[in-house]
Amino acid sequence: MGRTLAKLGGKPLFEHPVEGQYPGALVMGTEEAAAVSDVALSRSPFRYYGLNMQHKVQSFENELAKYLDVRYALGVTSCTAALFVALKALKLGYGDKVAVPAFTFLATAGAVVSAGAVPVFIDIDESIGMDPIDLDKKLSADDEIKAVIIVPLLGYPCDMDALLAVARKYGVRVIEDVAQSCGASYSGRKLGTLGDIGVFSFQMNKLITAGEGGAVVTNDPNLFIRAVRFHDQGIFREQERYGLHSVDEADAFAGLNFRMSEFTGAVMGEQLAKLPEIIRRMRSVHDLIYHELKERAPKLQLRKLFDQEGTIGCYIALITPTPEIAQEFIAGLQAENISSYLLYEGMPLFRRDIFRLRRSAEKDNFPYNYPFRNPIENPEMSCPRAIDLCPRTVFIPISPHFTQEDGELLIEGILSVYPSEAANI
Repeated sequence: MGRTLAKLGGKPLFEHPVEGQYPGALVMGTEEAAAVSDVALSRSPFRYYGLNMQHKVQSFENELAKYLDVRYALGVTSCTAALFVALKALKLGYGDKVAVPAFTFLATAGAVVSAGAVPVFIDIDESIGMDPIDLDKKLSADDEIKAVIIVPLLGYPCDMDALLAVARKYGVRVIEDVAQSCGASYSGRKLGTLGDIGVFSFQMNKLITAGEGGAVVTNDPNLFIRAVRFHDQGIFREQERYGLHSVDEADAFAGLNFRMSEFTGAVMGEQLAKLPEIIRRMRSVHDLIYHELKERAPKLQLRKLFDQEGTIGCYIALITPTPEIAQEFIAGLQAENISSYLLYEGMPLFRRDIFRLRRSAEKDNFPYNYPFRNPIENPEMSCPRAIDLCPRTVFIPISPHFTQEDGELLIEGILSVYPSEAANI
C-alpha cells in the first residue's frame, strides 16, 4: 500500500523543511571567522595599504585566477559592480545596445541601463538559458547591438558553442554573467573564461559567499587594465604585480569605487577553498536525482543540460506542462518539506515595470532616449518561449549537506507528488 501524501494528511518525507538555497553560507565556520579576525587584529581592512597588511584580497584574486585557469581576476564589491566594470572595460555606453537573456536576475539588464546602454532581450530555450537561434535572428536584424551577456542560471551551462559562434559571426563582444554558477564548466573550461570577460557573484545565496562581493575575470590585458581603472577611480596601483608596469597614464580615465575590502577577501579566500567540496557534494545528489528521474519517469521534462560534466548540481528543475500544474507540484513538494519555487516568480525580465516602461534614474529617459536607427523590438512579441517556459519551470535546490538518502527521498517526493496524469508516471 502506497504512502499517504503529506498534502492529504500523511507524514512529510522530511521532518523539517530542507535547507538548500545558501550553499556557501551553510559551510561557513571557524576558518572564515579566523580569517576575518586576522584582518581586524591587523587593523588593515583596506586592500591597498594599512598598518599591517594581510593581502587577503590579493591572495583571493590569485587563487580565483588559478582555479578558473584565467590570466587576471579582480575582486569587486558585487556582481552588479562587476557587470558595470565589464561593460566599461568594453567601452560600452550611450548609443549602444546589449543583448541580454529574457529570463535572468534584474542586475543583468539593470547594469546595462546604469552603464548608459540599452538592453535587447533574447528568448530562451529549454535550458532556461539564452537561445542561440533567437540571438542570431536579432543580431542579424540590428547592427547596433555591440555585446551579449550570457547567463548560465543556477548551475547549468548554456549552449555555449552555438552562442559563441553567433557572437563571433557578428563581431559582438561576450560577457559571461556567472553569478549563479561559479565552478560550472563547458567542454572542460570554467564558465566565465570562454567569452571576452566574465563576472561572478558572492552574494548570500551564491555557491560561495561573503554576504556581498563579486569578481571580474579575463585573459585580455587591455580589458583588465580598463577594469582595474574603472573599479578604482581611474587608478592602476599594482602594475608590476601583473607585469604591466609600462601602462600609459595617458590612457587613464575617471572611474568609480568598487574596491573589495580585506574583510570580504578574507572570507572569500576560505570559501573558495571549500568550493570543490561543495560542488562534489551537490553533484553527487544532483546526478542521482537526474539519472533516476530519466530512468524511472522518462516522460518528465527535465531542464535541458548541454554539458553533463559541467553542471555544479545546485538545483534540479522540471518543466511542467502548464503553470497550473507547476503550482500544484510546488504545493505538494512544500507539504513534504521540500523547498521548490518558480524562479523570479516565473516572470520574464522584460515584464518587470522598470524594463517594460523603460525607466532609469536619469533625466530625459536616458539612455533610452538615444535616437537608434533600428527600433527596439517588443519582447512581448519576440520572446514567446520565455513567456511560455518561465511560469511552468519548477526549481528544487540541492544542499551541500544532502546525503544520498536525502537524494532518494527527494526522488520519492518528486515522483509521488508530481501529478501522474501530467507525466503518466
